[in-house]
Amino acid sequence: MTGLRSLTAPAVARAGTAHGTAARPRATLALTSAATTVTLMTYTAPMVTLPDTAKALHTSVSAQAWLLNGTPLGLAALLLVAGSLADDHGRRRVFLAGTLALGLTTALGAFTTTTWQFTLARIAQGAAGAAILASSLGLIVHAFPSPRGRLHATGVWGAFVSGGIAVGPLVAGALPTWRVAYGVLGAAALLLAAFGTRALAESRAPRGGRPDVLGALTFGPALVALIAALTLGRDGWLRAPVGVLFAAAALLLAAFVAVEARSGAPMIDLGLLRHARFLASSAGGLFTGLAVIGMFSFLPALLQQTMGLTPLATAWLFLLWSGLSFAVALQVKHLAGRVPARAQLGLGFALHTVAVVSMLGAIGSGSWTRLLPGLIVGGLGSGLLNGALPLLAVESVPRDRAAMGSGAQQTFRYIGSCAGVALTIALATSAGSPARGANLALVVSAVLAVAGAVSVLALRERPAE
Repeated sequence: MTGLRSLTAPAVARAGTAHGTAARPRATLALTSAATTVTLMTYTAPMVTLPDTAKALHTSVSAQAWLLNGTPLGLAALLLVAGSLADDHGRRRVFLAGTLALGLTTALGAFTTTTWQFTLARIAQGAAGAAILASSLGLIVHAFPSPRGRLHATGVWGAFVSGGIAVGPLVAGALPTWRVAYGVLGAAALLLAAFGTRALAESRAPRGGRPDVLGALTFGPALVALIAALTLGRDGWLRAPVGVLFAAAALLLAAFVAVEARSGAPMIDLGLLRHARFLASSAGGLFTGLAVIGMFSFLPALLQQTMGLTPLATAWLFLLWSGLSFAVALQVKHLAGRVPARAQLGLGFALHTVAVVSMLGAIGSGSWTRLLPGLIVGGLGSGLLNGALPLLAVESVPRDRAAMGSGAQQTFRYIGSCAGVALTIALATSAGSPARGANLALVVSAVLAVAGAVSVLALRERPAE
């Protein structure tokens, strides 16, 4: 297989049925959506608990980026690997392993006593979340083989990405301590693992050949080195450790490309890089992480530090943004056929640009009400992004490689998230005052969102040869 055109319609039909058992569509959608929600709740919990967590763990300001970036590091490093394993060796198997691991690692995170222990727990949570997110869309595509059913299911799943972002900070802020919050989320993941053993049907699309071990051994460490460099860079981009990490990432990525070009069963088909939809899916994920997740991951902590808001009050305020994102993402499926997914992404980035520009000066004013218009407009934009990205991910690859397509897009999303968080913290804490730093970070977020809109709209499919 070298691209989308090599997969014929009969082959697609066989891929959905010959290597899987009969699926239960509603149960599959419910469980994958619920697990995705818990994964995103775990990911976003530090958005409102960061000050308390940093205080309890005696984390310096320069090291706080690691408290936020641990989970996206694990996600980015293993999403593509998890997607490939799910397609080849069983999506149900990978999903259940992920939910079980997420439950255990999240619960263990509640008992950590140092910054590095907590960061390692967060990285493990990200690795477990990668198995869940990458396999979920593969399970959904198997359970909903028709285009109309797949459109509905991916729209619902994308909405629950927003739902997890919305509920995570609220739950974490409402519970007595951040340790209790992690215990509750760990228990929820373990419960979903138990339900999944009975409700999910196995499916796979084996291609033959050996597992792509060399691909995994080069790609995962490459992303770890890249994300570590981006996180450490906020303390000085010209320092030797940062340069060494960037060089290691470049060499490992070059080795990964060489390995994939020669592999009989590669993790990612490099021929997909010739297709505009796959490139748009990847660019959409990258700039969503850079512009949207990076900004809104640190803004709640910044508000607590500058305006004295409690974690719960901050969570309720940001529910306006994330709740609207959830509601809009649920409705995105109704736009399909009339508004292409790439146009939805472009509009989502444009709305985010308007949102962050409207927030300029809000931190300096000391009034949280100044944020309300931006949170509303930003919620609309985030909903369009979260609703359109999953559909574009599965449409941009052959149907039997849906988990790989999801893993590829979300890999870029969380690489962008790590870079965006590190950049936002660096800008917000290095401009002399929180107000000036926040304004600078908002402007950069707007510029990145414009770049995201241009990238997804400018790509065009090459004419068939």
